[in-house]
Amino acid sequence: MAKTALATLLPRTGDTAPVRERDGGPGRLGRWLPAASATAFTAGVAMFYGVSARDLLVFAAYLAACVALPGTLLVRALYRGRRTLAEEIALGVALGYVAEVVVYAGARAAGAPLLVLAWPAATYAAVAASARLRRRVSRAPRTRAPLWWSWALSLAVVVLVAWSAVTFYRQAALTWPLMAAANVDLPYHLALIGELKHHMPPTVPMVAGEPLLYHWFVYAHFAAASWVTGIEPVVLLFRLGMLPVLAALVVLLTMIARRVTGSRAGALAAVAGTFFVAAPSLYLGASTGVFTWRVLSWTSPSQTFGALLFAPVVLLVADLLERRGGAGRWVLLGAFLVGVMGAKATQLPLLAAGLAAVGAVEAVRRRRLPPALLGAAAMTGACLLYAQFVLFGGARNGMVVDPLSLMRFTWGELTGRPGSGTAPLGGALLYALCWTAVWFGAAGLVRRSRAPMGPGPLLLTGMGASGLGAVVVFGHCQMSQIYFLAGAIPYLAIVAVRGLSEVRGRVRLTKTAAAVAVGTGVLVEVLLRVVFGVVVPLEPGRPEVLLFRPYVALAVAVASAALVLLVRGWGRARVWAFVVFMVSAVGLPGAWIARAVPYGGGAGAAAHRAGASAEAVPAGTMAAARWLRAHSDPGDLVATNAHCRWGYRNPCDSRHLWLAALAERRVLVEGWTYTTSNMARWRPGLPVQSIPFWDRERLRDNDAAFRTPSPAASRRLRDRYGVRWLVFERLGGNPGGAPAYRAGDYTIYRVG
Repeated sequence: MAKTALATLLPRTGDTAPVRERDGGPGRLGRWLPAASATAFTAGVAMFYGVSARDLLVFAAYLAACVALPGTLLVRALYRGRRTLAEEIALGVALGYVAEVVVYAGARAAGAPLLVLAWPAATYAAVAASARLRRRVSRAPRTRAPLWWSWALSLAVVVLVAWSAVTFYRQAALTWPLMAAANVDLPYHLALIGELKHHMPPTVPMVAGEPLLYHWFVYAHFAAASWVTGIEPVVLLFRLGMLPVLAALVVLLTMIARRVTGSRAGALAAVAGTFFVAAPSLYLGASTGVFTWRVLSWTSPSQTFGALLFAPVVLLVADLLERRGGAGRWVLLGAFLVGVMGAKATQLPLLAAGLAAVGAVEAVRRRRLPPALLGAAAMTGACLLYAQFVLFGGARNGMVVDPLSLMRFTWGELTGRPGSGTAPLGGALLYALCWTAVWFGAAGLVRRSRAPMGPGPLLLTGMGASGLGAVVVFGHCQMSQIYFLAGAIPYLAIVAVRGLSEVRGRVRLTKTAAAVAVGTGVLVEVLLRVVFGVVVPLEPGRPEVLLFRPYVALAVAVASAALVLLVRGWGRARVWAFVVFMVSAVGLPGAWIARAVPYGGGAGAAAHRAGASAEAVPAGTMAAARWLRAHSDPGDLVATNAHCRWGYRNPCDSRHLWLAALAERRVLVEGWTYTTSNMARWRPGLPVQSIPFWDRERLRDNDAAFRTPSPAASRRLRDRYGVRWLVFERLGGNPGGAPAYRAGDYTIYRVG
């Protein structure tokens, strides 16, 4: 059946090609060379960083047969219109993930996780059994992309893979104890994969009985992939899982950007702005990355996964608002909204704001709201409410209304004096200046004509503005309000590129003039950084006003350039276009070029949320956890004396999560930082990882079994809480009976 389904995606002899091939164009092998090159590079990088050939081949087969191919067949059946094959496959990958997660949830709840394979099998069977469906999916009109475009997309994927290797793979080892030095959030993600692999509905595995009120769909995907392929969850999380997500995200964002900007070159610029957006780098020192954000995130897989599922939502909503309807589009919109709801629900308020912006304009222009807008808004609202009150149980999960909290934090980082007198106004002003520079291209949309923007650009503008607004208004115990902005970054980048394109086209600014403007912006940024030499954080005694001087000088430089052009006889419209390009260049690429200049040392090095040092890691951690996984049942409850991160015991940093992560078992009390109950007790100014455990009796009973071990203390944990295993870390004592296993600093006992 899969062979029959695959045949429907390939052109058949005698079929009429929807787009003519140019004489002398590349053959079929030449057209596949860009994708093959990117795939080979990705495979080489993965194997260089420890992925076995077996895991790589099995993962590729799973991705093709269980996600991409059945998803693409569904896309062809439901989503009419001309697209390139790469765009169809990217949409198919995204839809395949949604279908997989939904089916896996039911299969796991039924106790048969491999029933997740039922959905691709059913898709193949439906295509094989229905001649009408075969004709529809095999004769879908297709646009053939220029060869240079295929190479450009492949190069974008290669760059992201290389960037992932440099910034993530090198710090996230697959071997122990080097693995313990990885980002402190990674064991949390790994523990949730183990939880979803063995339980449905899921709970927080590090604190038994605590509800998991979080975006867990990406962990369900990893769990399903692990069941189907037999690949260890750590390999999926640390190496393989995000690779197809990134590739598909690149294609879908260029698909949206092409529609909004009207050109392939503009789409490439928007994708570059999405993944490498950076604020002006006018300071020296290791903290110059405080204004830099990333949509690419291996350390937050839910963000990257949610970004992929959200891109088709934006595409479909734009279709519907532009009166390209059809029942298939509505079905797909509903499916992707459900996926976003559980993958990263912070995207839904952005969509609601974008729809509200379109609705406000339509209400003024036409005195009525289009039915498509009302339908999309109703579906978005329903998913948002379900996410907030069912999936998340109405919990705030550390999110509070705390205006300018991120700005206060940033100002403290720059000045070296958290809570200094001019905060948060100083930080707010700097953020405003940086945001203005980064997305100044959107100013190109300002024009004298009263003709309004179309619904697509307006939708994206509303989404971007709401992301910026959410960062300003809200605070979070882990600064997670930035994910509102991360979700909006791709669409802010697209709007900015659209503005650059429009302002250049209106005044017929030549490519040479635009290049000069960009070069001027880059040169000004580099010179200001060197000339002023402001090192952050500021040394004690240095005035905070120093932080504003490079920005004041930047404004003077821009005004001077504009004045020179006016004196030389340029019209105001052309001068404005030059200024838009010049200021935009200060953000990207100027910020990266400035960071590359070897002046001041350590520039642009973002703080790495590193884990434990090798010296702090107990011996035998991996061996003990893997033994426990092999010799216990998934439903067994484990108790341990380890609650604080290695090397952070006084005060206790309660982000100790490795036992649940490596053993894939629920723990009575391990680390509690990321639980809903803990975050509900957080208030601004209080480190969330230092809040004491809320159930003192449970913690007292747990620790008594380790500090003063005895048969009675062990029986209390067994009878009252259901504990079946005791894992001693760096502690002696005998709770009764012979140990079941010893390894390094660990001793494991079975509670009889």
